[in-house]
Amino acid sequence: MPTATFRFYAELNDCLAPRVRGRSFDHAFQGTPAVKDVIEALGVPHVEVDLILVNDRSVPFDHRLDDGDRVAVYPVFETLDVATVQKVRPEPLRETTFLADAHLGKLARILRLLGFDTVYAQALDDSAIAARAARERRIVLTRDRALLKRSAVQHGYWVRSEDPEAQAREVVQRFDLGRTARPFNRCLSCGATLTPVDKDQVLPRIPPRVRAWRDTFLLCTGCAKLYWKGTHHRRLKTTIDRILGKPASGINQGESAG
Repeated sequence: MPTATFRFYAELNDCLAPRVRGRSFDHAFQGTPAVKDVIEALGVPHVEVDLILVNDRSVPFDHRLDDGDRVAVYPVFETLDVATVQKVRPEPLRETTFLADAHLGKLARILRLLGFDTVYAQALDDSAIAARAARERRIVLTRDRALLKRSAVQHGYWVRSEDPEAQAREVVQRFDLGRTARPFNRCLSCGATLTPVDKDQVLPRIPPRVRAWRDTFLLCTGCAKLYWKGTHHRRLKTTIDRILGKPASGINQGESAG
């Protein structure tokens, strides 16, 4: 049976069986499969891969493997210049927007808090998630690697942590979002943008205890939820600072009334 020697680098090892992480290993296959199919069979979703070298030559996903091939698989590069080789990933998205699957509702809320356009796909199955992400050019966020192996998914990330705040730090670091975050700029419920609204226009909706000391209000352009800087703003800002690793900035928000 033909055999190729594989080596996966950096965080791609998270997707592999423990016995082969961080080292070269031989893998047997039948026929002449596409390198993409073998990589995914080993556990690594194609959206996590940015560069494949076969016998020291960069190749696309559809490259066919032969007996004795040496395969090196690399994740998305943040600092290394790989302009002279053939990367397998499609061109980067012009805007960073996300689609979080049904298991990542808290992460979706945190990303909205940071100001990122994030759809929470609570009611969608895997097929619908893949289709919507492709149609709207969104990055799929999931804890399910099988979802990221769907051919319709062009951009995605397998979230490693189970803790929502740690998940948010992962996403911020993976997509280098620290400089583009705009905290307190989106509705936490639906994800639409917030816009300033005159106090007199929403006066009947403002609790009496708030009217006396707050004059600045924001209205969701999607679900019309009303926001103002409330008592737990400080706690939210502390969370933002921990995730971004720097002081947050943006429109003040923190308490809301429907």
